[in-house]
Amino acid sequence: MRLVVASCSARYSGRLNAHLPLATRLLVVKADGSVLLHSDGGSYKPLNWMSPPCTLAVSEPDDEARAAGVTQVWTVQHQKSDDRLEIDLYAVQHDSAHELGVDPGLIKDGVEAHLQELLAAQILLLGTGHTLVRREYPTAIGPVDILAKDPAGGTVAVEIKRRGDIDGVEQLTRYLELLNRDPHLAPVRGVFAAQEIKPQARVLATDRGIGCLVLDYDAMRGVDDSGSRLF
Repeated sequence: MRLVVASCSARYSGRLNAHLPLATRLLVVKADGSVLLHSDGGSYKPLNWMSPPCTLAVSEPDDEARAAGVTQVWTVQHQKSDDRLEIDLYAVQHDSAHELGVDPGLIKDGVEAHLQELLAAQILLLGTGHTLVRREYPTAIGPVDILAKDPAGGTVAVEIKRRGDIDGVEQLTRYLELLNRDPHLAPVRGVFAAQEIKPQARVLATDRGIGCLVLDYDAMRGVDDSGSRLF
């Protein structure tokens, strides 16, 4: 990865036209060929960029640009379109290259698979006397996250989300409609489980007779001992 801090201006042409006036910015050239221009703000989002596949060519400025203070011209051309990013560099304050190696990628904690595994192991969070039938119970429209039995022997279908919204309730509704056609399972009631359930989703679930369960991920994995809290 190459990092350049320089006073620069930029022009983007192609599917859209855009212009960045002269200012000090961070230019990032990645190993995949992408080029990004960042300001000291705006979080992760660059001001402008060119995604791969593209090529970067560095050239000398013409006489008019040199007279205006330009020291280098970067031309970033996309290989599958007419999109082009042209960057005029003036004063370069920093220029370095770094070998980062292969990145393993982001490993998310608390994803739905983790929540499903923990709830299956702690099935009593659904209520005393509940037992696990299986995880990923197959149906014709996809697997139900957890199928369980309540103390009375009734079937419980659980849909798990990190953040529960209306779409998740609709998904569980479709599962319940299908599962209730099976005389070996019916009647089947639903539980919508998530770390956070949006108010609209809770209202819809309640209207359809679906229970809601808020999952405390830290407590489920033993990181947060709720019994020892003062608050």
